[in-house]
Amino acid sequence: MEEEGIRLNKYLAESGIASRRSADRLVEDGHVTLNGKAARLGDRVFSTDEVRVDGQIVRRDTDTVILVFNKPRGLVCTADSGEDDSVISFINYPRRIFTVGRLDKDSEGLILLTNDGDLANKIMRSRYGHEKEYVVVVDHEVTGDFVKAMTSGVKLDDGVVTRRCQVTVDDPRTLRIVLKQGLNRQIRRMCEQCGYKVSQLIRVRVMNIKLGDLKPGKYRDISRYEREELLSTLQASVMADKDSN
Repeated sequence: MEEEGIRLNKYLAESGIASRRSADRLVEDGHVTLNGKAARLGDRVFSTDEVRVDGQIVRRDTDTVILVFNKPRGLVCTADSGEDDSVISFINYPRRIFTVGRLDKDSEGLILLTNDGDLANKIMRSRYGHEKEYVVVVDHEVTGDFVKAMTSGVKLDDGVVTRRCQVTVDDPRTLRIVLKQGLNRQIRRMCEQCGYKVSQLIRVRVMNIKLGDLKPGKYRDISRYEREELLSTLQASVMADKDSN
């Protein structure tokens, strides 16, 4: 560990506990101790220090794990590894990891998993507009008006209007949709507002990471090339965001 130590929220993020912002909330809410005393925002952690969250020792993991998993229908993306139908329990990976974002229980396809809270936060941050691509099968034939509405933005049941997105038609009942935001059950809710019901939803890409021919229920490490491109894109997003503020 660096001689000057590292900030506590970064330590927790690199331990796979939470993003830096969520780590700060854990500190504020009294869940974190540093050398047996209640931690404070801005604390720094040195190599000889002991950090605990809710009484459990936390160790920083500097070897970043990034996995691609093809989630079958029926698994949930919960942080609770004790649930039998959770992605984490299903994979049973030998190190602490968590899902980057979510797919609902009835959806399938690409889920990224990592032990790096900062990395996960950068991928999910809505204002960066990172792309996620889906193949969506609906219950009846697609019309031009439906595609136009989906592309232009749909007013959801809670009044939120979705951002413009890319929509192409693969066959009479199958759409390929590229989103740059991640509202809860967004595609299903968009379709419902337009009079359609989703029969199948498969995520096939997150940023530059593609599902490819990975079989349902299987996972793989991302390749060196994928990792380099992903990290480069995330760094560019962070810099662009700083420049705009």
